Amino acid sequence: MIAIVLLVAAIAVALAGLPLRSRAAHDRARTDEQVRRIDLVMTVVLAALFGAAAIAAAVASPMTGAGRAAVEVIAVVAAAVTGGPVVRVVLAAGGIPTRSENYDDPEAEPMLRGGRIIGVLERTGVAASLILAWPAGIAVILGIKGLARFPQLREHHASEQFILGTFASVLWACAAAGIGFLIGR
Repeated sequence: MIAIVLLVAAIAVALAGLPLRSRAAHDRARTDEQVRRIDLVMTVVLAALFGAAAIAAAVASPMTGAGRAAVEVIAVVAAAVTGGPVVRVVLAAGGIPTRSENYDDPEAEPMLRGGRIIGVLERTGVAASLILAWPAGIAVILGIKGLARFPQLREHHASEQFILGTFASVLWACAAAGIGFLIGR
């Protein structure tokens, strides 16, 4: 039960942080570093909640029936909505701008468009595939994503953004699915 509460808390933190981060990203008075700091704080809080949920799930007795199904849905939702700050921190660590307004840096090539929505869908699909015991679904999801982005991946900045963002997103979704699995094992 504690693990479920921690996953729901992670979802609440991520949803509460969305408008804060959005306002900061659109505020021309804020530096890119200040916006990245918001992402870093969110990532640390979410990682702590996920870590605590994993520990609580590992030591708790397994859930069955409708309770297990509800937990699996919560885990998929957690994967989908909590991964954004984590992916942005990984991209920033790789030197890839994550703020579309990016006021501090010189004008650069355009970033891959639609990445945030694709990331939410990707994390949803990966977590659902793992929870449904269909790991081949991950190959399908990543194959479709790779084919859709193929023309853009020839550009140096785009391939780095694609690889870093995809790895961070998939690993985060695996963590959420793993917590769901531990709760229901």
